[in-house]
Amino acid sequence: MLNLVLFGPPGAGKGTQSEKLIEKYQLIHLSTGDILRSEISNGTSLGLEAKKLMDQGVLVPDEVVIGMISNQLDSNKNARGFIFDGFPRTVAQAEALDRLLNTKASAISGMVALVVDSEELEKRLLLRGKDSGRPDDANPEIIKKRIVEYNSKTAPVANYYREQNKLTTINGVGTIDQIFDSICSVVDAY
Repeated sequence: MLNLVLFGPPGAGKGTQSEKLIEKYQLIHLSTGDILRSEISNGTSLGLEAKKLMDQGVLVPDEVVIGMISNQLDSNKNARGFIFDGFPRTVAQAEALDRLLNTKASAISGMVALVVDSEELEKRLLLRGKDSGRPDDANPEIIKKRIVEYNSKTAPVANYYREQNKLTTINGVGTIDQIFDSICSVVDAY
Protein backbone atom coordinates (compact mmCIF):
# COMPACT_ATOMS: atom_id res chain seq x y z
CA MET A 1 0.00 0.00 0.00
CA LEU A 2 1.26 3.46 -0.94
CA ASN A 3 0.87 6.04 1.85
CA LEU A 4 2.23 9.38 0.74
CA VAL A 5 2.63 12.68 2.55
CA LEU A 6 2.86 15.56 0.09
CA PHE A 7 4.48 18.43 1.89
CA GLY A 8 5.43 22.04 1.32
CA PRO A 9 4.65 25.60 2.27
CA PRO A 10 1.50 27.47 1.22
CA GLY A 11 1.65 28.05 -2.53
CA ALA A 12 4.13 25.25 -3.27
CA GLY A 13 1.66 23.45 -5.54
CA LYS A 14 0.51 20.63 -3.26
CA GLY A 15 -3.13 20.87 -4.34
CA THR A 16 -2.31 20.75 -8.04
CA GLN A 17 0.12 17.86 -7.66
CA SER A 18 -2.19 15.95 -5.27
CA GLU A 19 -4.92 15.85 -7.91
CA LYS A 20 -2.53 14.44 -10.49
CA LEU A 21 -1.13 11.85 -8.05
CA ILE A 22 -4.60 10.72 -6.99
CA GLU A 23 -5.57 10.18 -10.61
CA LYS A 24 -2.39 8.38 -11.67
CA TYR A 25 -1.99 6.10 -8.64
CA GLN A 26 -5.69 5.74 -7.65
CA LEU A 27 -5.02 6.99 -4.14
CA ILE A 28 -7.62 8.05 -1.60
CA HIS A 29 -7.26 11.72 -0.73
CA LEU A 30 -7.25 12.24 3.04
CA SER A 31 -7.68 15.94 3.69
CA THR A 32 -8.11 16.53 7.41
CA GLY A 33 -10.30 19.57 6.70
CA ASP A 34 -12.61 17.53 4.44
CA ILE A 35 -12.70 14.64 6.93
CA LEU A 36 -13.60 16.99 9.76
CA ARG A 37 -16.45 18.56 7.79
CA SER A 38 -17.72 15.11 6.74
CA GLU A 39 -17.68 13.72 10.31
CA ILE A 40 -19.57 16.79 11.55
CA SER A 41 -22.19 16.66 8.78
CA ASN A 42 -22.67 12.91 9.34
CA GLY A 43 -23.18 13.48 13.06
CA THR A 44 -20.59 10.90 14.15
CA SER A 45 -19.48 10.90 17.78
CA LEU A 46 -16.06 12.25 16.77
CA GLY A 47 -17.73 14.85 14.54
CA LEU A 48 -20.01 16.00 17.38
CA GLU A 49 -17.02 16.24 19.72
CA ALA A 50 -15.06 18.23 17.13
CA LYS A 51 -18.01 20.58 16.46
CA LYS A 52 -18.42 21.28 20.17
CA LEU A 53 -14.74 22.24 20.42
CA MET A 54 -14.79 24.29 17.23
CA ASP A 55 -17.89 26.16 18.41
CA GLN A 56 -15.89 27.12 21.53
CA GLY A 57 -13.02 28.34 19.32
CA VAL A 58 -10.75 25.52 20.47
CA LEU A 59 -8.49 23.57 18.14
CA VAL A 60 -9.55 19.98 17.58
CA PRO A 61 -7.08 17.77 19.51
CA ASP A 62 -4.76 15.41 17.63
CA GLU A 63 -6.50 12.37 19.19
CA VAL A 64 -9.81 13.36 17.60
CA VAL A 65 -8.20 13.97 14.19
CA ILE A 66 -6.34 10.64 14.42
CA GLY A 67 -9.64 8.95 15.27
CA MET A 68 -11.22 10.44 12.17
CA ILE A 69 -8.30 9.33 10.01
CA SER A 70 -8.62 5.84 11.50
CA ASN A 71 -12.29 5.78 10.47
CA GLN A 72 -11.33 6.76 6.92
CA LEU A 73 -8.66 4.07 6.73
CA ASP A 74 -11.13 1.47 8.01
CA SER A 75 -13.80 2.49 5.52
CA ASN A 76 -11.35 2.21 2.60
CA LYS A 77 -9.73 -1.16 3.37
CA ASN A 78 -9.32 -2.05 -0.32
CA ALA A 79 -7.61 1.22 -1.24
CA ARG A 80 -4.35 1.13 -3.19
CA GLY A 81 -3.07 3.81 -0.85
CA PHE A 82 -3.63 7.25 0.61
CA ILE A 83 -2.29 10.73 0.10
CA PHE A 84 -2.24 12.76 3.31
CA ASP A 85 -3.11 16.42 2.83
CA GLY A 86 -2.76 18.91 5.67
CA PHE A 87 -1.59 16.24 8.06
CA PRO A 88 0.72 15.73 9.84
CA ARG A 89 1.54 19.35 10.65
CA THR A 90 3.60 18.66 13.77
CA VAL A 91 6.06 15.99 14.87
CA ALA A 92 3.54 14.85 17.52
CA GLN A 93 0.97 14.32 14.75
CA ALA A 94 3.51 12.42 12.63
CA GLU A 95 4.29 10.14 15.58
CA ALA A 96 0.56 9.58 16.23
CA LEU A 97 -0.01 8.80 12.54
CA ASP A 98 2.85 6.28 12.58
CA ARG A 99 1.35 4.57 15.64
CA LEU A 100 -2.08 4.45 13.99
CA LEU A 101 -0.75 3.02 10.73
CA ASN A 102 1.29 0.47 12.67
CA THR A 103 -1.91 -0.84 14.30
CA LYS A 104 -3.23 -1.40 10.78
CA ALA A 105 -0.03 -3.15 9.59
CA SER A 106 0.84 -0.18 7.41
CA ALA A 107 3.25 2.77 7.37
CA ILE A 108 4.03 6.01 5.59
CA SER A 109 5.83 5.07 2.37
CA GLY A 110 7.44 8.45 2.05
CA MET A 111 7.16 12.20 2.21
CA VAL A 112 7.65 14.27 -0.91
CA ALA A 113 8.45 17.87 0.00
CA LEU A 114 8.06 20.58 -2.62
CA VAL A 115 10.76 23.22 -2.17
CA VAL A 116 9.99 26.74 -3.36
CA ASP A 117 11.72 29.94 -2.24
CA SER A 118 9.75 32.55 -0.27
CA GLU A 119 9.75 35.13 -3.06
CA GLU A 120 8.20 32.67 -5.54
CA LEU A 121 5.66 31.54 -2.93
CA GLU A 122 4.57 35.12 -2.34
CA LYS A 123 4.15 35.72 -6.10
CA ARG A 124 2.11 32.52 -6.50
CA LEU A 125 -0.14 33.25 -3.54
CA LEU A 126 -0.80 36.83 -4.62
CA LEU A 127 -1.70 35.55 -8.10
CA ARG A 128 -3.94 32.86 -6.62
CA GLY A 129 -5.51 35.49 -4.35
CA LYS A 130 -6.79 37.40 -7.38
CA ASP A 131 -8.96 34.42 -8.38
CA SER A 132 -9.58 32.52 -5.14
CA GLY A 133 -11.31 35.22 -3.15
CA ARG A 134 -9.26 34.12 -0.13
CA PRO A 135 -8.13 37.18 1.83
CA ASP A 136 -5.11 35.27 3.19
CA ASP A 137 -3.84 34.90 -0.41
CA ALA A 138 -4.27 38.59 -1.25
CA ASN A 139 -2.34 40.25 1.58
CA PRO A 140 1.49 40.19 1.37
CA GLU A 141 1.86 40.60 5.15
CA ILE A 142 -0.42 37.64 5.89
CA ILE A 143 1.41 35.56 3.27
CA LYS A 144 4.75 36.31 4.93
CA LYS A 145 3.32 35.31 8.33
CA ARG A 146 1.98 32.03 6.88
CA ILE A 147 5.40 31.20 5.43
CA VAL A 148 7.12 32.00 8.75
CA GLU A 149 4.53 29.87 10.57
CA TYR A 150 5.19 26.99 8.18
CA ASN A 151 8.97 27.29 8.57
CA SER A 152 8.83 27.39 12.36
CA LYS A 153 6.11 24.86 13.16
CA THR A 154 5.50 22.60 10.20
CA ALA A 155 8.89 22.25 8.53
CA PRO A 156 10.30 20.19 11.49
CA VAL A 157 7.99 17.36 10.36
CA ALA A 158 10.26 16.97 7.33
CA ASN A 159 13.18 16.28 9.67
CA TYR A 160 11.11 13.58 11.39
CA TYR A 161 10.72 11.74 8.06
CA ARG A 162 14.33 12.50 7.05
CA GLU A 163 15.49 10.61 10.15
CA GLN A 164 13.47 7.60 8.88
CA ASN A 165 14.98 7.94 5.37
CA LYS A 166 11.48 8.67 4.03
CA LEU A 167 11.95 12.28 2.89
CA THR A 168 12.60 13.32 -0.69
CA THR A 169 12.75 16.97 -1.67
CA ILE A 170 11.61 18.07 -5.11
CA ASN A 171 12.22 21.42 -6.75
CA GLY A 172 8.74 22.94 -6.81
CA VAL A 173 9.64 25.47 -9.51
CA GLY A 174 9.04 24.56 -13.13
CA THR A 175 6.06 23.52 -15.20
CA ILE A 176 3.32 21.49 -13.55
CA ASP A 177 4.27 18.50 -15.70
CA GLN A 178 8.01 18.78 -14.96
CA ILE A 179 7.33 18.83 -11.22
CA PHE A 180 4.84 15.96 -11.56
CA ASP A 181 7.37 13.84 -13.49
CA SER A 182 9.93 14.43 -10.71
CA ILE A 183 7.41 13.39 -8.06
CA CYS A 184 6.40 10.29 -10.04
CA SER A 185 10.00 9.13 -10.32
CA VAL A 186 10.15 9.20 -6.50
CA VAL A 187 6.74 7.58 -6.00
CA ASP A 188 7.52 4.84 -8.52
CA ALA A 189 10.56 3.91 -6.43
CA TYR A 190 8.30 3.27 -3.41
